[in-house]
Amino acid sequence: MLLEAMAGGDARAGDQLLPLIYEELQSLARSLMARESPGQTLQPTALVHEAYLRLMGQADMKWDCRGHFFVAAATAMRRILVERARSRRRLKRGGGRGRVELDDAALRVEPPDDDLLALDEALEHLEGYDGRQHQVVMLRYFAGLSVEETASALGLSETTVKSDWAYARAWLHRRLSRAESSDGQDASP
Repeated sequence: MLLEAMAGGDARAGDQLLPLIYEELQSLARSLMARESPGQTLQPTALVHEAYLRLMGQADMKWDCRGHFFVAAATAMRRILVERARSRRRLKRGGGRGRVELDDAALRVEPPDDDLLALDEALEHLEGYDGRQHQVVMLRYFAGLSVEETASALGLSETTVKSDWAYARAWLHRRLSRAESSDGQDASP
């Protein structure tokens, strides 16, 4: 009801929604951050807040249901992590800064996350290829929902979710393997 009220322009609905979904968003953020390389400076709480601000800042936000909202939240969090990975990659390549010699023990740098960038590109291709399978991946992998929860959120049968999940994982694996073997060149689906 709160999602519908927000879509209708009720500003108070957003304030009422946050406390109700905060723990689930925190769980989602912790799940995403657990998959990241060690040494991240971004904390799950900051990821939740940034994603929530992005979601609430969308002028055309219209979430049909709880599942749609969590797909949007997982997508926002994924985009934040991808933007950070791209930023780190640019900085790694120089970023317009001069070189400074530092002792390894004194320097703690977040590792580059090329895997996340490759996964993001593959997910974009999957979304264009099969939007439903993309949503299943977003809810299962990024939101950490079970097969049953994903089926309920998307209004699908558990069998369909299992089938989509199996196919999407195989499709992504094949695409990521091809991308890795072609040394970063575009791999066909």
